[in-house]
Amino acid sequence: MVKGKQYWLLKTEPGEWSWEDQAANGGVTKWDGVKNKQAQKHLKSMKLGDLCFFYHSGASARRLVGVVSVVKEWYSEGIDKNSEVVVDVKAVGEMRRQVDLKDMKQDGELKGFVMFRQPRLSVMPVPEEVWKRICELGNGFEGDGIGKDGGDD
Repeated sequence: MVKGKQYWLLKTEPGEWSWEDQAANGGVTKWDGVKNKQAQKHLKSMKLGDLCFFYHSGASARRLVGVVSVVKEWYSEGIDKNSEVVVDVKAVGEMRRQVDLKDMKQDGELKGFVMFRQPRLSVMPVPEEVWKRICELGNGFEGDGIGKDGGDD
């Protein structure tokens, strides 16, 4: 049984769905389009209030840009067993400093992070110690309660 908050990483191509797209319209959207079975399993493991890094992938981006929270646990977008699995997420805030993939790979405390071992996986768990370290590298995020933005997270 999982207790407490879990942490995740969600990847998206900025040309398909960017942080700006996520932040618009109240910041809430369904996270869909996940075809990989392992990534779908991760979506099904998400719980209300879990936090997710919002990661821009692709040749020109490859960086963490923000944080979203899970506001609706997984549901199916169809009627058969092969239907798409989705969750709803809401923008929490931008990283105070975007964290590039190269910076993460060079950080010894992040050695062994699943993102480096399975770079094509679009949804993955983030261990709490890795979450904290990445937040340090990015000087936290808006709404984390520790910065200038006045959040009370």
